[in-house]
Amino acid sequence: MICMKKILITGANGQLGSEISFLSKEYDHQFHFTDYEELDITNCEEIEIFVEKHNIDFIVNCAAYTAVDRAESDYITSDNVNFLAVKNLLSTSSKYKLPLIHISTDYVFDGKGYKPYATDDSRNPINVYGLTKKKGEDLILKSDLDNLMLIRTSWVYSDIGNNFVKTMLRLGAEKESIKVIEDQVGTPTYARDLAKFILDSIPKINWNGVKIFHFTNEGVCSWFDFAKAIMEIKGYNCKVLPISTEDYPTPAKRPNYSVLDKRETRSFYEKEIPYWRDSLEKCLKLL
Repeated sequence: MICMKKILITGANGQLGSEISFLSKEYDHQFHFTDYEELDITNCEEIEIFVEKHNIDFIVNCAAYTAVDRAESDYITSDNVNFLAVKNLLSTSSKYKLPLIHISTDYVFDGKGYKPYATDDSRNPINVYGLTKKKGEDLILKSDLDNLMLIRTSWVYSDIGNNFVKTMLRLGAEKESIKVIEDQVGTPTYARDLAKFILDSIPKINWNGVKIFHFTNEGVCSWFDFAKAIMEIKGYNCKVLPISTEDYPTPAKRPNYSVLDKRETRSFYEKEIPYWRDSLEKCLKLL
């Protein structure tokens, strides 16, 4: 029998937090969904007051500053959310002996590799977003607390919020053709699949220190392939044209290759991780 837990979810209005909320009715836990309006996680005292008031015994941190290009000119906000908030949540976890799941990103890697990144591969972010997420990771990895879980993911999308899929749908409906980068390779992640992995993992967390897992959907593609699949599945006539990263300069550099190795995740999860295109089809039905 699984003991019911009182779980704090931060970043509840984001893609992942919203999907956890959607799936939460299937799980016998008491969830407390918060975003910055309800709980300022850059304020440690606020977190402690909330934890005590609601008798929280588990934390899932879905909050993140994910505006990759904007982060280049807004380091302070990115650092506050991706680093300082993690520091505060860890402090609270330590004080009240609470397990903590923290979500990170493929952008902690520089993209110069040629095979899927293992959980213990060297990290070398090439933009501010990746740097601040790495700083948050460092706090987790250097902590002496038990029952910590660090999950790296990539290219997250869902039927809510701002994401690549919704942008492509808008452009596909408006334009006869669009240009999409073909030399950045990774794996899309349907936020609902990641949310299920997180919720299924909660009762299994009982270990010393921290464990790192990579979770994305299965398979590999470029942004061009991803866009092409979106148009095909939706039946749009918009033509997708391939371009190189050099042809589409952005304030923040992106890794050219950020596929994540999921061997540990497959062994731990013991459930089939859906193929990226299959999950894309499920999401697009909702749109």
